[in-house]
Amino acid sequence: MKFHDVGQGTIGLLNRDEARPLIEKVYDTIRIDTVGWVDRAGKFWDACLYDEEHVRNGATALRFAVHREPDGTVTGYAIYRYQSQGDGTVQVKELAAATRQAYAALWRFLIDIDLYLQIDYEGAIDEPLPYLLFDTRAVRSTVVDRLWVRLVDVDRALATRRYAIPLDVVFEVEDPFCPWNSGRYRLQADGDSVTCERTQASADLQLTAAELGAIFLGGTTLASLAAAGLVKEVRPGAVATCTVAFRGEREPFCPTGREFPAY
Repeated sequence: MKFHDVGQGTIGLLNRDEARPLIEKVYDTIRIDTVGWVDRAGKFWDACLYDEEHVRNGATALRFAVHREPDGTVTGYAIYRYQSQGDGTVQVKELAAATRQAYAALWRFLIDIDLYLQIDYEGAIDEPLPYLLFDTRAVRSTVVDRLWVRLVDVDRALATRRYAIPLDVVFEVEDPFCPWNSGRYRLQADGDSVTCERTQASADLQLTAAELGAIFLGGTTLASLAAAGLVKEVRPGAVATCTVAFRGEREPFCPTGREFPAY
């Protein structure tokens, strides 16, 4: 095991069997409060960590780095491999950190790896990494669509999330694929008190299940969809209010990316 001192903690390199229970625990701790992170059953972790030579595309086996606090608590991890073809790349499959210190320490560890000129990583749109660097332009990014949402039960879904400001709005939803969703719903929210029920009241907003799914996690804004003509505002001001209410502190992101299997 190789350890790197990172101020108030250490980075340890572990084998897969040693690392797995530690990284599963960190992941489960983080996902509870992180929009877009999904639950991972044991078989899903089996698939995530599957690393036979034929799936590596010429790269090395996976490496597992964990961040420990001075008391031994594991608060972050990085799963990565080396690709020597071309300019040489550190391919980061996943990085998760429960604290800002662990996040910064793991990235410093990865950036300090010798002989590799670039790092390839798929992260959130608002990833903090560029702002940890002296030169923010050293990070070059491309936006890809990797997270999709389909609401199967509109009323239950809208009632389970929380909203940034108090809200009282009636949606008229069209859903030809799941016709039981079609209809009008009154969504009322004030802090942890949230209800969503069918109603005969006049609609404030008209949209399809596609637009409702797009705004559900707080990334795509209702205002941008309305500006594109995909949402009809019946009551003036409803778009602006819902745009603020649905937004979250961070952009939604699902770390189950290009190298991970789908459910």
